[in-house]
Amino acid sequence: MKREYDKRASGQFGSQLIDTTIPVLILGGKENSLSLTRSLARTGISVSVSGPADCWGMYSKYCKTRYCVPKDVKPEHYWRKLLLGTKPLINDRRVILPCCDASIAFLAENEETLRRRFIFDGGTKQQRLALLDKRETLEMANAADVATPKYWPVERGDKLDGRFTDCQFPVIVKPLNTFKFAKVFGEKFLVAETGIDELKEKIRLAHDKGFDVTVTEKIPGPDTLLTSYYTYVDDDGRFLFNFTKRVIRRFPVNSGGATYHATQWLPETAEQGIKFFKKTGFRGLGNIEFKRDTRDGQLKIMEVNARFTAAQELAVRAGIPIDLIVYCQLTGQEIPVFSDCENDLRLWYPIKDFLAMMQLRGMGKITLSDWLGELRAHRMISPLIDSADRKPYYGAANSLFKKALGYR
Repeated sequence: MKREYDKRASGQFGSQLIDTTIPVLILGGKENSLSLTRSLARTGISVSVSGPADCWGMYSKYCKTRYCVPKDVKPEHYWRKLLLGTKPLINDRRVILPCCDASIAFLAENEETLRRRFIFDGGTKQQRLALLDKRETLEMANAADVATPKYWPVERGDKLDGRFTDCQFPVIVKPLNTFKFAKVFGEKFLVAETGIDELKEKIRLAHDKGFDVTVTEKIPGPDTLLTSYYTYVDDDGRFLFNFTKRVIRRFPVNSGGATYHATQWLPETAEQGIKFFKKTGFRGLGNIEFKRDTRDGQLKIMEVNARFTAAQELAVRAGIPIDLIVYCQLTGQEIPVFSDCENDLRLWYPIKDFLAMMQLRGMGKITLSDWLGELRAHRMISPLIDSADRKPYYGAANSLFKKALGYR
């Protein structure tokens, strides 16, 4: 492939030389943006980051330039000024790596103009927007013969009486666009625990704020039933890598973000993930999450992300250089050759996992000694802590402090 640049710079992965000439711009994210910034910059790639104040990558010493989204300004509006304005702040050719749903939507909505100067994932606009829509994701899974939870689409103006007669509570009131919903409600979805009256109330609450929703059953069982598959599908339909992991704990239990992950090769998770990506014609970087339903034994789709996720550092430290694979693919280079993934490596969020343990302890499902023994028995890594790069600690603490004040 003929490059559109002359000056060469090179980094190294193992014995493989990598052309690092084209810089990277990371949009949004949190711990995933930090992992990408550290890893790519250590390879010799110039990395800049743009996001809100809680975007950890901006605080890294490896971040060449930080473009902080001003308070009370929507990220997509700032990124339009940054990249597409009459006098854009960034004029050179770069690889853009999205790390949040808002950046996925921004790339999709401005794809034609952005591609004139920037390089990013090969997935279509329709694909990216469909995967941001939780209802369309479920419909895609059904068409691909991949199991889903039961779900009931609800449009604004629909009559709710007589609906949901076959619901088994609790159920989830899930917005079609999670990232916009979370800005309003502070959480990704609402849960109806008690019955039809509560469900109707939660639906009306979402509708009053302008959100269409889908009601989905909440798959019963612990968080340990959650597993994920990661890959990159190139333009020819080749899968450039295969990586699976599992969740051990989340906080809050059965609803929050994962606090303790583990690498593990899970053939059935990979099989169902490959099936979804093949049958939907997916292209680019993809992650699909499942939960096993103990009632019928099936893996059922929870969500699909066409971007880097919070567990990025786990994959990289386990030996799967997802970031370099994507960079080399987008810049027309040979894909890095890597050895097998380290099994049972743990990604740990100490404070949140302690809170998860306390919640589980109150439910009689774990003891403090069990938790401490489990932590001692495995090799663990942190999404934040790095003795050579301490500045993100302060950025993370600052954003957490401001969030706590806001909640208060």
